Amino acid sequence: MNTYDYKGCVAVVTGGSSGIGLETVKLLLANGAKVAFCARNENRLMDVAAVLARDFGADRILAKAFSVLDAEAVTAFAEDVKAKFGRCDLLVNNAGQGRVSTFAQTSDDDWREEYELKMFSQILPARAFLPMLTEAGGAIVAVNSLLAYQPEPHMVCTSSARAGVQNLLKSLSVEMAPNVRVNSILLGLVGSGQWTRRFGEREDKSVSREEWYSALAKRKGIPLGRLGDPQEAAHAIAFLGSRAASYITGAQLEVSGGLSRYI
Repeated sequence: MNTYDYKGCVAVVTGGSSGIGLETVKLLLANGAKVAFCARNENRLMDVAAVLARDFGADRILAKAFSVLDAEAVTAFAEDVKAKFGRCDLLVNNAGQGRVSTFAQTSDDDWREEYELKMFSQILPARAFLPMLTEAGGAIVAVNSLLAYQPEPHMVCTSSARAGVQNLLKSLSVEMAPNVRVNSILLGLVGSGQWTRRFGEREDKSVSREEWYSALAKRKGIPLGRLGDPQEAAHAIAFLGSRAASYITGAQLEVSGGLSRYI
């Protein structure tokens, strides 16, 4: 679906080998961008890269396996992007997943690990790609969670870290203006990642995916009555990163099916 004009643009997506990250990579490629993406699992990353190279052309793909918490690796990735594509117009910070734990269950090491993951998965890529983004007049789109504004007691550590990320992004949107726009999407429940795993671990194997997700949506009180699709999140990211959102910065776009209870 060619909805956004990314011809001549270069996008970078972290956590791009599965779920929302992969759907974002595919959508950006389908709309004309050249895309560099990374993930930790090298085997899965290379498998995905081979398929994308076949479908969109190897000259439009750059894939590299590393942790976004490795500052040297992130810097090297930025150098690789500049060497191959010469520019960066959009950075999508997508790496990271949630930690399920209450305050009583969360150790000091858990707190440190969660804050490091959530904060530095934003900080290190933003720092490494900022010179190219500034030169291009580009954008950063961060994938964050509704937990930043609507915390859950069983995810106290992640909720707190997500709020810190949102505060960071607001600060960056001011400091990086007017050259670089910084926005985020706030996810509710999306049918990928942890929910796919939990579906696989369900006790009653006779329950279909559609039935299981529908019951989950009802239990969670999602007004639209279903979980989100990773492609729907990808479209929100592609919009915020596109020229169509040229006067939007420091903003957050909910992709939650109406799950939020704040105004």
